[in-house]
Amino acid sequence: MSQLGDDAPGPAASAGLPSAVPPVPLATVLREWGRIGCIGFGGPPAHIRLLRQLCVERRGWLDATEFEDAIAVCNLMPGPASTQLAIFCAWRLRGRAGALIGGAAFIIPGLIVILALSVLFVANSPPLWVLGAGAGAGAAVPAVAVQAGWSLLGPSRRNRASAVRWPAYLAAGVAAAATIGAWLVLVLFGCGAIELLARYGPRPGRADRGGGDVSGGGDAGGGARLHGFLGAPAFVLAVGGGVLASVAWVAFKVGGLSFGGGFVIIPLMQADAVTRYHWMTGAQFLNAVALGQVTPGPVVQTVAVVGYAAAGLAGGLLASAVAFTPSFLIVLLGGPRFEQIRSNQRARAFLDGAGPAAIGAILGSAITLTRELTHPWQYAVLAGALVSLLPLRRGVVLTLVSAGAIGVTIALAAGTVSP
Repeated sequence: MSQLGDDAPGPAASAGLPSAVPPVPLATVLREWGRIGCIGFGGPPAHIRLLRQLCVERRGWLDATEFEDAIAVCNLMPGPASTQLAIFCAWRLRGRAGALIGGAAFIIPGLIVILALSVLFVANSPPLWVLGAGAGAGAAVPAVAVQAGWSLLGPSRRNRASAVRWPAYLAAGVAAAATIGAWLVLVLFGCGAIELLARYGPRPGRADRGGGDVSGGGDAGGGARLHGFLGAPAFVLAVGGGVLASVAWVAFKVGGLSFGGGFVIIPLMQADAVTRYHWMTGAQFLNAVALGQVTPGPVVQTVAVVGYAAAGLAGGLLASAVAFTPSFLIVLLGGPRFEQIRSNQRARAFLDGAGPAAIGAILGSAITLTRELTHPWQYAVLAGALVSLLPLRRGVVLTLVSAGAIGVTIALAAGTVSP
């Protein structure tokens, strides 16, 4: 594979992708990905829709098959899938420079908004209306988790290859999220490994029939990069110490060791931010999750609120940088092999085990989030949010904003958030 320069028009030839992409100015990448970062309310479904409209339907930069394959591969990878998709599409157009500029343009607008809101919602003595808005929107957050998990149940259940073991994986994810959130990642990996073993089993000397060597055929350099990537957080913890090192470690787990993104990482963050490190209260964590939902850009930006609560602006910026670095590395190092990963049956077998567990974790996160509700009226708001999101099929942003408005009304009318 030839070396790709930062300003190369596109890595199609070296990546073995279906067709060459005409040169796209970096200014165009900056503008278009920045626009999606500003208007991308609604989480991954909205981001994928906007990227499809831009890259496939309007500009014709990518064909529909390649775009759908990229979605599938991003879902196989740890971390926020829609963020990786945004970085991949930019990489496809302008190589490494496009990936860095497009990914940053996609992430930074939401980061600015969520950090600005964190100043209000994570303050020690916020105004009454802020307390009301946070309590109202926070009460609806468990309903958002239920809706997110419910929407994934159907497509996952149709996978016949793991139909017998699927309920067990789902139950394991629910139980892990509800009880041992800090160790959820191990359960996800364990379910993936069980499914992989169930299909292929350890047979020494057996040739790989999984659709290609996704490691690139004994790429020692790639192995060294992977070990360096996994060892970086340990190095930070060893020499850095203090709160910022803990923030970096939590953010790394969020961005580099969790499958499914979004609500899958909520129990992990909650266990660390609320229970282990005591950076924020349960109510403040609900506010953080709500802010991650109502602001544009990736939902994983919730980790920036956690970092802000731990160490102010520096903590918020560090948390976001660490959480999203794995997504950039996955695309920059693995982008040329996306086709091989997509066709690798063993990779898909792993996902068939980890995927249902991740869905279970999303549903289980609703249990841990509901435990943080402290006011009786919040349960009524939660019930209303469930009705809004499931039978009525209203949007997440509308539901959370409406719940926040109810909280403001109650707080201002009663003079407290606990009437």
